[in-house]
Amino acid sequence: MNAQPVVGVAEKSDGGRSAASAVLTRLPLTDIVQPDSPRLSGLNDEHARLLANSDVALPPILVNRRTMRVVDGAHRLVAAKLRGQESIDVDFCDCDNDEAFVLAVEKNVTHGLPLSRAERTAATERILDAYPEWSDRAIAAVVGLSHKTVGSIRRRFSKDSEPITHRRGRDGRLRPVNGAAARARVSSLLADRQGASLREIAREAGVSPDTVRNVRDDSRRAEAVTVPEPRGVPRVDRERSEASRRASACVRIQPSGPADRSALMRSLRNDPSLRFSESGRVLLRLLDVYALDPDDWVRISGDVPAHRAADIAQLARECGQIWQNFATAVEQRQGDAVKA
Repeated sequence: MNAQPVVGVAEKSDGGRSAASAVLTRLPLTDIVQPDSPRLSGLNDEHARLLANSDVALPPILVNRRTMRVVDGAHRLVAAKLRGQESIDVDFCDCDNDEAFVLAVEKNVTHGLPLSRAERTAATERILDAYPEWSDRAIAAVVGLSHKTVGSIRRRFSKDSEPITHRRGRDGRLRPVNGAAARARVSSLLADRQGASLREIAREAGVSPDTVRNVRDDSRRAEAVTVPEPRGVPRVDRERSEASRRASACVRIQPSGPADRSALMRSLRNDPSLRFSESGRVLLRLLDVYALDPDDWVRISGDVPAHRAADIAQLARECGQIWQNFATAVEQRQGDAVKA
C-alpha cells in the first residue's frame, strides 16, 4: 500500500491508508491483540480504571484487520475487561504495521490521554525512519508538534542517512527539498526550450506545472522593469528612432508559436510608449491574457461547465471577431503612417 501523509487517515481516500469500516463489529476480547503503542511507559492503569467506572458507553476501538492488533482504544479495551465484558465493539482499518503506527499516533494526539512530548518525539523518529520522504509539516500534523521541531528532529535523526531530494506534503504531492535550485532549473529550461509546454518543463525539472507557471510569470514581471532612456540623444530623435523600430518590428515579427508569442510580448512590455500610457497598459494586459500557452487553453477549455459551453463559445467567437477588427484597424493605421 502506498502510504500518503494525509491527516485523518481513518477517513476514506483513494490513494492513502484504507478507511475504517462504517459498520461496527462485536468481537470477543480474546480475539484482539495488544497494540503497538506510541506510549513509551505503556498503558495508564488509573486512566483505564476511570473509563471502567464511568457510566458512559465507550466508543468502539479501532483494530487493524490484517493483524487484529489494536490501533486506537487500548485503554478502552482494558476498561472493558475490568467491567467484566467478554466482547467489545470494533471498527476496522486495513493497513500495514507502519501505517497502523502512524494512525495510532494521530488518534492519540487528537483525543484520549495525551501523548507526552518525549513520546511525540520518539514517534517522530520512528515515522522519519519509515517515511523519510514525508515533509516536516506532514509529520507535524500527525504527531502534534510544530514543523520546526520536526525539522530539528530530522536533522539530528537523519545525520548519516542518504539525503532526500523530494518530500511528500500533506496533500500527497512530491516537492523538491531545495526550492531555489529547482526554480533555477526551471528558469534555465524555460530559456533553453521556449517551445516546450509547462508540463514538459515540469516533468524534466521534477516540479509541478504550477511551479513552472510561477517561475515563468516571475520572469515576465522582472522583464517589465523600467528601462532608463539613453543619455545624450535628443528626445525627438529618440521618439523617431523608437517609432521606426516599432514599425519594423511589426513587419518583421510573425509569431507562429508559443516561443514567438513570448518573445513578442517581452518586446511589447519593454516599449515605453505602451508601458507609460493608460491605453497602452490596458492593451498589454489584454494581450497578456491571450498569450497563454496552448496547455493553458486546453486546461481552461476542459474546465468549462457543460451547461455554459454554448454561451462561452459564443462570447469567445465574438471576442475573436473584435480582435480581428482591431488588428485590421491597427494595420490600416500603420499603412497610413507609412504613406504619410
